[in-house]
Amino acid sequence: MPLILISGYPSSGKTYRSRQLLEFFERKISDSEDPKVKRLKVQHIDDRSLGLSRDVYATARAEKDARATLSSAIKRVLGRDTIVVADGMNYIKGFRYQLYCEAKAVQTPSCVVHVGTPAQESRALNDEALKSSTGGYEPEIFENLVFRYEEPNGMTRWDSPLFTVPYDDVQPPCDAIWEAMVGSDGKAKVVRPNAATVLKPASEQNYLYELDRTTSEVISAITVWQQDHPGEGGGEINITGAEEKIMLPTTAPSLPQLQRLRRQFTALNRQHTLSKSRIRSLFVDYLNDAFQS
Repeated sequence: MPLILISGYPSSGKTYRSRQLLEFFERKISDSEDPKVKRLKVQHIDDRSLGLSRDVYATARAEKDARATLSSAIKRVLGRDTIVVADGMNYIKGFRYQLYCEAKAVQTPSCVVHVGTPAQESRALNDEALKSSTGGYEPEIFENLVFRYEEPNGMTRWDSPLFTVPYDDVQPPCDAIWEAMVGSDGKAKVVRPNAATVLKPASEQNYLYELDRTTSEVISAITVWQQDHPGEGGGEINITGAEEKIMLPTTAPSLPQLQRLRRQFTALNRQHTLSKSRIRSLFVDYLNDAFQS
């Protein structure tokens, strides 16, 4: 059953929106007479339920460990009969992509619910929570998280379908989310996994070497094109052996940005068995998706 990722600024009301969704799903299941719907369960996972303090976002190491804890908790409960509401920061698109792959690997759909509370309103809510000692993030942590927030983009595979909940809306679009994830007939929506998401032991000889070498070659091809076309953006680059072209954004990505994307891709695919011939095309697809966001 579906994975529903909640994303938004800190103190934007993510848990409040999550509870609204939980109440709707539980009522929908309780009122249904369809045995396929009746057997469904709803699981809510958030930092508090995992014993994670808001202070984990103060350092990169602690935050990385917290994301690993959240990811592991989600993977444990993903299944055919469980609707998982992942109520966390989920502010890094690479992390959302990772969870999208986990859902696809078990053939279950996923979506992103963006809590669209503006930064100014979130800041006011955070200050109020700190004053009343009911929660909130320390100002430095709050501002850092807002600055680093990577807003979901419905044009990318891992952020779609995307449902945005404006700050003034009374309810999330619960009916639309239910229809997209479960369906009016209650039949489980099966997602066919592909080569990039089926987890298998990395048994192909020299696979990790090929993964590193091939992705490095693609990055080199981009940097060579940029050197030959200084100041230009939005170019198309033919990559030998890839099915698609690299479609550069209007603002040319820097080398550190390209290397960060390469590290994300290799980390996500280290334990997968991708044929050597597919690595290049999948990495090009990954880069194009990232450039569109």
